[in-house]
Amino acid sequence: MTIADIKKTTEAKMDQSIAAFKNNLAKIRTGRANPQLLDTIHVEYYGSMVPLSQVANVALLDARTISVQPWEKNMGAKIEKAIRESDLGLNPASMGDLIRVPMPPMSEERRKEMTKLARSEGEGAKVAIRNLRRDANEGVKKLVKDKLASEDDQKRAEADVQKTTDKHIAEIDALVAAKEQEIMAI
Repeated sequence: MTIADIKKTTEAKMDQSIAAFKNNLAKIRTGRANPQLLDTIHVEYYGSMVPLSQVANVALLDARTISVQPWEKNMGAKIEKAIRESDLGLNPASMGDLIRVPMPPMSEERRKEMTKLARSEGEGAKVAIRNLRRDANEGVKKLVKDKLASEDDQKRAEADVQKTTDKHIAEIDALVAAKEQEIMAI
C-alpha cells in the first residue's frame, strides 16, 4: 500500500462517515414533518418484519403531517399499530386507505433535548473521523518504518490527512448547526 492509497481510502471512509452521520441526523425529530422519521419503523408482513417503506408509500401532506398509503388494504391497521407503538410519540389517524401522522408541536424543553442529541451525534461522527485520521497516520508511519517512504513523505502525508480531517469536521459542524437551527425554528 502506498501513501496515495492510504490518503484515498481514508478520504473515502471519512465520506462514508459523513453519509452515515447525515442519515442519523435525518432521524432526529424537528418541528416539521419528515418522511425519513418513519424509516426506523418495521411492520409485520406475512410473518416477517419489514421496513414501513416496503409496504406503504410514505410522503408529506403538509409541513406538519406525514401520509402513509398502504399498498394492501389489510395492512392499514398493522401500520397504524406499528407507528403508535414506536418510541417516536406519534399518534396516527386512519382516513379510509390513508393514514395521517400529525407531528405534535415540540415544547421548548424537547427542542433543547433534540439539539443536545444532534450535538452528541456530531461528536460521535467527529470521533469516527479522528479515528480514521489516526489509522491513516499509523499506516504512513508503518511505511516509513518499513523503508517504503521517507520521513519527508510522512510529514507531507500527515499534513494532507490533517487537511482532509479538518474539512470533514467543518462539514460535520455545519450540519449540526443547520440541524439545531431547524430544530429551534417554530
